[in-house]
Amino acid sequence: MTRPVLIIGAGIAGLWAALKLAPREVVLLTGAPLGEGAASGWAQGGVSAALAGDDSPTLHARDTMMAGAGLVEADAAHALAEGAAAEVQALAAIGAPFERSGSDWSLSREAAHSAHRVARVKGDGAGAAIMNTLIEAVRAAEHIEIREGWRAMALLGDETGCRGVLARDPHDRDVPLAARATVLAMGGAGGLFGLTTTPSTAQGQAMSMASALGAVIQDPEFVQFHPTALNADLDPAPLCTEALRGEGAHLIDRQGRRFMKTVHELAELAPRDVVARAVHRQNARGLGAFLDCREAIGDAFPERFPAVFAACQRAGLDPRVDPIPVAPTAHYHMGGVKTDIDGRTTVKGLWAVGECASSGLHGANRLASNSLAEGLVAAARCATALGMTPPDSLSPPADPVEPAPDLPPHVLQRLRQAMSRMAGVERNASGLAELLDLIRQWRHRHGDAHALLAAQFIVQAALEREESRGGHFRTDFPDTAHTAQHSALTLFDLLSPISGLEVDAAMTYVARRLPAE
Repeated sequence: MTRPVLIIGAGIAGLWAALKLAPREVVLLTGAPLGEGAASGWAQGGVSAALAGDDSPTLHARDTMMAGAGLVEADAAHALAEGAAAEVQALAAIGAPFERSGSDWSLSREAAHSAHRVARVKGDGAGAAIMNTLIEAVRAAEHIEIREGWRAMALLGDETGCRGVLARDPHDRDVPLAARATVLAMGGAGGLFGLTTTPSTAQGQAMSMASALGAVIQDPEFVQFHPTALNADLDPAPLCTEALRGEGAHLIDRQGRRFMKTVHELAELAPRDVVARAVHRQNARGLGAFLDCREAIGDAFPERFPAVFAACQRAGLDPRVDPIPVAPTAHYHMGGVKTDIDGRTTVKGLWAVGECASSGLHGANRLASNSLAEGLVAAARCATALGMTPPDSLSPPADPVEPAPDLPPHVLQRLRQAMSRMAGVERNASGLAELLDLIRQWRHRHGDAHALLAAQFIVQAALEREESRGGHFRTDFPDTAHTAQHSALTLFDLLSPISGLEVDAAMTYVARRLPAE
């Protein structure tokens, strides 16, 4: 009997991979109903692709590498830039309603892009519109079995690689599912932070589960903080899309004075990490940070940017007449499960695409609107590579591993607050060390919940990187090292010491998590 390809996650990357795998049998697991719980649907800016006559994949790749602060892998950048336009056109062909002006694409320019290259849908509705299109196509596809309400708890595997997943069904039963290949498309880790624009359920589960099979976790310290989330005590924080600044909106203080012009030559269109730190410092000093769209957008706001307008209305603001209070908020995880440009991890039979993967595309700082493009291109490349991979001869899954415990809600809340405070926009050794000790204590008391392991990957790598680069800024090491190096951690790197465990005890712990050869 031929086993299916198992895809865990139903954002844009997971859905596109499922469609692209036709006619191969696919089982798609999603903990929430399709269209819910995925950050893809909240994406506002659009899909970056060299679609304009004055643009090119070479320019797109160059901008990607410049934004990534020395850590972007050139092959990943060129794979994205050369593949994005075809995927946008393929999406449009199945009904995604990208804006057009006659035969031309309507394109926005966003921060650190040298050209107008962001394909958009009604100003700020790209993510939702693309998701709706993909969901309709996936529901109609005969080769895809959708299992809604099924939550991945742990990966199944042994020394030969990944063989499937232990999933919790809608009746809270843990069911082992065998697969010829397992694709992680589980999103990022924004839900580990108290201030985030992402679903709170996105807690780095892919890092935790993959590491249990020995996968390498790459660059987990690099978290992108979006500089302009609506600062109105909402959880998650509504995003004020980059496209607003691309259309000419300015950042001002309480006195109405622009402050980015003295920070960077590109002012409001500087790379995201630069703008995020500037906004953070404005708020920390009590000077305030506001996005002024009154002149650039004005009365056209409800029509051109309906999602942002609706969020402002919920907060009692009218952006046509009021500047929008903003704050930097955890938005995207550049790090994750290490992969090549086709989504292969360091574990046989295990693949990863989208935000949970780290192919080296984003480096230390993601270029605006490259996330949806990555989800599409990586999914398509992964599907092609899987199609060229012969069925494995692995035996069915062995006895299920023990699922990770759920973290008590009050501990999760404390973790999120501590992550925003001590591993946020600006970091230092004392805060990171204190946070690392807290996480170790919580692991000792509550077990290895996915959120705790994922948080420790981020914090430990941030403590070890004694420089500032891209989205990682250390106030005690503000300079950038001359040589750019990726960080790479495994589960074993998190184990010594844990609440006084000696090395031999740590080895016993690893033996329980990683089956012996």
